[in-house]
This record gives sequence, C-alpha cells and structure tokens, in this order.
Amino acid sequence: MPAFTEPDLSAFYGSADRLTARTSALHAAKTAGQDATATITTLAARHISSGQVVCEIGCGRGTTALALAAALAPRTLIALDQSAALLDVLRARFAATGYTAAAVRADFHRLPLYGASVDLVVAAFCLYHSPKPRAVLAEIRRCLTPGCAVVLATKSADSYRQIDDLIVASGLDPDVAMRPSPWAAFHSGNAAALTDPVLPVHEVEHQRHEFRFPDLAHLAAYAATSPAYRLPTRLAADPGALAAELRRRVPDRPLTATSTVTYLTATRP
Repeated sequence: MPAFTEPDLSAFYGSADRLTARTSALHAAKTAGQDATATITTLAARHISSGQVVCEIGCGRGTTALALAAALAPRTLIALDQSAALLDVLRARFAATGYTAAAVRADFHRLPLYGASVDLVVAAFCLYHSPKPRAVLAEIRRCLTPGCAVVLATKSADSYRQIDDLIVASGLDPDVAMRPSPWAAFHSGNAAALTDPVLPVHEVEHQRHEFRFPDLAHLAAYAATSPAYRLPTRLAADPGALAAELRRRVPDRPLTATSTVTYLTATRP
C-alpha cells in the first residue's frame, strides 16, 4: 500500500468504491460530532455572497460541492480532484440534481486557475495528501482574490487510534503504531501553524467526533479500506474475510473510536 502522500493515490481513489465503503462505514458508526459538510457550508457562507466564483479542491464524489452549490448559488463552481473516477461520480450526481459545476482533474500543487480569479476556496480533508502542504496553500493564495477566504478542514493525527490498537493486538499489522499517521502532513495540531504564514488564519474550530462500531464486521468494513493499515491483500479486498480473521485473533465486541476534526478559515490579504 502506498503512503498517503505519494503522487499516485490510485490505490485509495482509483475507483469510488473504496472511498464510498470507508465513508459509509464511518457515517453508520458515528455517534457524536457535527456533520462536516454542513459545518464547511456554514463557514463558507460567512465569507461569500451569491453570484461569485467558488472552487472546491479535493472534491471527491461531490458531497460538499453539491451542498455549496445549493447553499451559496455561485456564479461558477469549480470542482477539482486528481481522481478521474471520483470526478465521474460527481458529474453524475450533479446531472441528477440540476446544479452545475466545472469538474476538472488536476494536481493541487499546480492549480489550473488564473491568479486572483476565485472568491472562495474550500479544501477539506485533502491537504494531508501533500508532502508539502505549504506549496498547496501558496497555490490557493495565488488563485484567491485579495480579501477573499479559504475554508480548510482536516483531522487529528491520532484519529481512530483505538482501531489502531485493536489491529496491533490482532497481529495483522503490528507496526501501525510506529508509522507516521496518514494525516501527519496536515493535521489538527499543525494546520494553523502551516497555514498562517501563507494565508493569515482568523478562525480555528476543533470538534470531537465519536464512532461506535458494534462488532468486528462493522469495524472491518472501515479498516479494510483505511490508509492506516498494511493488511494482507486478500483481507484488504474482502471485509468479510477480514472480520473473520479478526474474530480468530481478538474478542468480537463493540469498539468506540474518536477523532478531532478541525476547521480553519484564512484570508488572502
């Protein structure tokens, strides 16, 4: 499995299925914490009026982009992602709703946008994919109109550590605790310090999220697709097989995992 910051992330985003499975498993397990899309949209609405240009970087399957289209009524909505497969899903979802977006495949280190051409940028849960997130922030600054804002979202480096502990106890990936977190490049603890020299930060909000996995079958549906684990190929490709193997190694019981989700807003001077 490649690192979460490698240029080729096709193992994670080469198709929509893996991301959909991981997101669905987390949403089904969630017991506390505000909805991320709603929080991002609320923050974005504070910094833009209708009829302006909005760009979402790392748009994925388009969940946040659709919410931005509905809530902000932008003149132009640009949805950028490196995954062609995820952009195909976004296009289909937009076509079904009647909203419009320019879906563009691009590397966020080289945004295909003119300087000072965008009135709001959203970059949620994607900057940790860059080994040099300040380079991405510099690109965002270049594209933003002076006085306009970016809304960033990330999560804590120790997110879902309770699942890490269970995977270690199972012996399936005993080294997970010794490897850097998948979110280490841009996380709750360093995001503001990385952002502020490039784009002055004026809001930081930390939210605690909790997830209760009732059994190993539910947990395996998440763990099989998580970037944190280096599992045998046959188990990573089959959550059912992973659940069965976990049951052989550890007690089948509920598990509660936590994560801190952090939101920042910053403005180009």
